[in-house]
Amino acid sequence: MGWGDLGVFGEPSKETPNLDQMASEGMLFPNFYTANPLCSPSRAALLTGRLPIRNGFYTTNAHARNAYTPQEIVGGIPGSELLLPELLKKAGYVSKIIGKWHLGHRPQFHPLKHGFDEWFGSPNCHFGPYDNKATPNIPVYRDREMIGRYYEDFKIDLKTGEANLTQIYLQEALDFISRQQASRQPFFLYWAIDATHAPVYASKHFLGTSQRGLYGDAVREIDDSIGKILKSLQNLGISENTFVFFTSDNGAALISAPKQGGSNGRFLCGKQTTFEGGMREPAIAWWPGQIPAGHVSHQLGNVMDLFTTSLSLAGLQPPSDRQIDGIDLSPVILQSKLIDRPIFYYRGNEMMAVRLGLYKAHYWTWINSWEQFSQGIDFCPGQNISGVTTHTQEEHTKLPLLFHLGRDPGEKYPIRFSSSEYQEVMEQISPKVQLHKETMVPGEPQLNVCDKAVMNWAPPGCEKLGKCLEPPKSNPKKCFWPH
Repeated sequence: MGWGDLGVFGEPSKETPNLDQMASEGMLFPNFYTANPLCSPSRAALLTGRLPIRNGFYTTNAHARNAYTPQEIVGGIPGSELLLPELLKKAGYVSKIIGKWHLGHRPQFHPLKHGFDEWFGSPNCHFGPYDNKATPNIPVYRDREMIGRYYEDFKIDLKTGEANLTQIYLQEALDFISRQQASRQPFFLYWAIDATHAPVYASKHFLGTSQRGLYGDAVREIDDSIGKILKSLQNLGISENTFVFFTSDNGAALISAPKQGGSNGRFLCGKQTTFEGGMREPAIAWWPGQIPAGHVSHQLGNVMDLFTTSLSLAGLQPPSDRQIDGIDLSPVILQSKLIDRPIFYYRGNEMMAVRLGLYKAHYWTWINSWEQFSQGIDFCPGQNISGVTTHTQEEHTKLPLLFHLGRDPGEKYPIRFSSSEYQEVMEQISPKVQLHKETMVPGEPQLNVCDKAVMNWAPPGCEKLGKCLEPPKSNPKKCFWPH
């Protein structure tokens, strides 16, 4: 979901009343970012509090390439990484993930091996349907075992966009919350739904109800579901003891627009890019009785901060044996303070840009190759800016392109190199970039090797359902990441 998909951020159709109310009752973050412009790396960053280049969710097969976890990926979240649910156990928390995991589908990478107590959802995105010969359909899990596959047991109608998955995920969330309240058990719920990811889907009740087409139908259903989750917390009498945060894993995929893509508002480009539209996210914090209602914070935030902030609110310290990139936002949320910090924009193994205050400096620019662009793969439709939205990898490390995001949120007008403003701002940014690069110790890249033999042919539990498939012979090779 994109920054511009919420009514509170100016979406004209105003079809997110529950998220808009959540913002009016809590704190809105207009300057909140993901750690990567793609799904898997940003989710790894969220749960580890660490940049993908540290936790291994990147590739070195080519420079500055976006990589994720399709079925043929061999890697996944390393066992050496400490995830949020593992650490929350120290404070007695029970944790559940509902929806898309996306941190590796092989059994050793599953969420229950990394601190979660319960899981209902899928290890991969809901692509398909496949023929179960060249490619298997994606499994859906309950805890440690699969209970079916997408398009077979969990239907998605690609012609109409109808699927009941969001309703299933909603009921799973409501049941989990109710059970924990009844047992007076502190809990962590990671509700990772994916209805707005192409192929976009919505349940029958919501189909055709949005002015924005199928994508809008999916947004409306997500908004309605969040409203029901918040209402459940209130009805159970635990809303004042529950911290809730809404955000996204990357900007809206403009390549899927207009039928299956969302809005990034005034920002440049979308998913897959390190321009604002690819990495600035909608973000709302909600905690009745603790967070003052109707506040807007201009704090620079990042999904990695949710790791550190959640630990802090649970009375825990982050691990001291590794670099943690997320900061504790509890002074921001509870006391309306502002913390000075940079935001680093990574794409694969390259730091592409950095933001400090209202200024953003691009050290590299690239959308995708001319070859990809000529095939109709356009991450910035209608937004060509000469010298900025480049189709070759352009290095600007000696003279970064500098933008003032307050005056120029669309990154259209680079500040002149010769200006005093440019010199003064870069004198502040350059030392922070230098220190960041000097202290960076990359993790072992997990997204380099692909092998069709590791696909979801025979997931745990398949034998009980008669859904085990015969894998091909192993043939590991370098994954190809085009952009």
